Amino acid sequence: MKILNNKVAVITGSARGLGKAIAERYASLGANIVINYSKDKASADEVVSNITAMGVKVIAVQADVSVVADIERLFEEAIKAFGKIDIVVANAGIEMVETPVTEFTESQFDKLFSINTKGAYFTMQQAAKKVENNGRIIYIASSTTAFPIPGMAIYGGSKSTPRYMVDVLSKEIGHKGITVNTIIPFAVDHSGIFTDENSYPELRKSLIDSCPMGRLAEVEDVANIAEFFASDLSSFVNGQHLLVNGGANQ
Repeated sequence: MKILNNKVAVITGSARGLGKAIAERYASLGANIVINYSKDKASADEVVSNITAMGVKVIAVQADVSVVADIERLFEEAIKAFGKIDIVVANAGIEMVETPVTEFTESQFDKLFSINTKGAYFTMQQAAKKVENNGRIIYIASSTTAFPIPGMAIYGGSKSTPRYMVDVLSKEIGHKGITVNTIIPFAVDHSGIFTDENSYPELRKSLIDSCPMGRLAEVEDVANIAEFFASDLSSFVNGQHLLVNGGANQ
């Protein structure tokens, strides 16, 4: 069932991982897609090829979300290509783990906040200005914003500020029928720092042990909720932060 037929969705950081899964899910539901990438053109081109085969329209736009002018250009190119924007997913981000508060450097702080905080903020700002009435704005946060974990202070902190923006923005533009919500995923297998199944073995084990379901999240678990928030089923769900963590306590 093409529940997003003729909708236009912009997903930041969608050449790989969660963003790719969400973009391909939306395309399978009939949406036309704007893929965003910062450096990995080859991966973006692969996603474009996958989505084209689904029979919908798709473009890829290179834009660094830490640069406001790039974010503005991303939205301009989306509207130029499709004439409108209905759904925006602020997904682009980077991770840094297993670093104590006492060891974070200024450059690490600036890098994480420039992409995760500034990038998400100005992506949602542009979305608030450009999304059609009754549209959808979705922020991809992190379970570290709900459960503080040693070694993730700056990462979790950089993902927390946009959550507050979701609270405020949902009240500022709700009268347009636009919903603004947050998806808070657990650590996602085959994505981000866990793209390599052998990476961070101690952290992986700790996270799995904390989850009653005995596993990490998969990209499809998150795409399921992204589908819900983009659809008419969530038309009266606004300003919410939904944990997708299998009941984990961290």
